[in-house]
Amino acid sequence: MNIKTQTMASCSCSTLPSLSCLQATLTTVAIFLVSLVSDFSLSTSSTLTTGNGFRKIYAFGDSYTDTGNTHSSTGPTNFEYVSSPPYGTTFFHQPTNRYSDGRLVIDFVAEAFSLPYLPPYLNQNVDTSHGVNFAVAGSTAIDHDFFVINNLTLDSTPQSLHTQLTWFNKFLEDNGCGGTTTLSSSAECRRALDDALFWVGEIGVNDYAYLVGSTVSPTTIQDLAINSITGFLQELLKRGAKYVVVQGLPMTGCLSMAMEFSLLTDRDDVGCVGSINMLSSMHNSALQDKLQGLRRQYPDAIIAYADYFSAYHAIIKNHHKYGFQEPFKTCCGSGGDPYNFVPFATCGSPAASTACSNPAQFINWDGVHLTEAMYKATADLFLHRSYSHPPFSVLMSRRTHGN
Repeated sequence: MNIKTQTMASCSCSTLPSLSCLQATLTTVAIFLVSLVSDFSLSTSSTLTTGNGFRKIYAFGDSYTDTGNTHSSTGPTNFEYVSSPPYGTTFFHQPTNRYSDGRLVIDFVAEAFSLPYLPPYLNQNVDTSHGVNFAVAGSTAIDHDFFVINNLTLDSTPQSLHTQLTWFNKFLEDNGCGGTTTLSSSAECRRALDDALFWVGEIGVNDYAYLVGSTVSPTTIQDLAINSITGFLQELLKRGAKYVVVQGLPMTGCLSMAMEFSLLTDRDDVGCVGSINMLSSMHNSALQDKLQGLRRQYPDAIIAYADYFSAYHAIIKNHHKYGFQEPFKTCCGSGGDPYNFVPFATCGSPAASTACSNPAQFINWDGVHLTEAMYKATADLFLHRSYSHPPFSVLMSRRTHGN
């Protein structure tokens, strides 16, 4: 992730962000997602597995879902220490190329079905019988060529959803399920696709980050990103995906980096950057409209929307209930109060070689990515609460009874 810090013109953001205010905020901070203490009565450690449960998961997305397709030398430039401590210290006790201190949402999903953690696609020497993770840190929804043509390249990560779809198709072909259409009569395709959950992690924040200093409008990025995500989902459904979960964008205006570089007048009801959160909210509304169309187009599939924005809002609004003492401050960073975030001295660098002693009390891990505790709390709301639409129980019932 490259960051351009400029002097921000004075603006005051109301409920709906003006283009000038939004551009001012985006010019100040490029939120490059290169890319969970649970509620007290239930936790993600409880299994969802039944006799007819999911036996494999295919995951897609950015750094919030990536379990190792990037590492220090290939990931976003301002988070180039992901292969070094203190990344991974909470659960794995060593770096695993996850952009967190431990497990991600997708890891808790795998646990819920008593499945192994998903291996990254680029690690060719692993067992893929229970699924594969195609997510890449820094990935965009829009093809990278668009940003190159418009001189908007800020980073060295050219992967997009198109890249991940190409990898997925290659994976199917390598497992005897070739072609581009559904081959339901093929035993190889049945083995690859039946009993599979398709988890599409949040994707799109990196696209908006490329707006820094550009004349391209947020509306253009939204339209292109939503169309790209929709096309990607259509391809999965054409291939035979029957059970699909699509995450929306989280409250990216609550990340430490966003808070550090925004105006104090640009705040929403929970104290986060209002203009950026409004951008994520509008993106999510457009995405949900498209999902409704896909449900009508593919009535035999279950397409669930995981409401990342609302889950994040519920947690941060009542963060003490979830065990969090620091809703905005970075656990692994530098610079001290209030946000402990300096863009060129990020987690793992010589200036930030150690993390806080209690990451479970922090929401923000490195200023852009979240702690294991936050991912766990979010996963719990997706899997066991009312933050998936339809609820996950409906998806499980459909899978169990086959109708």
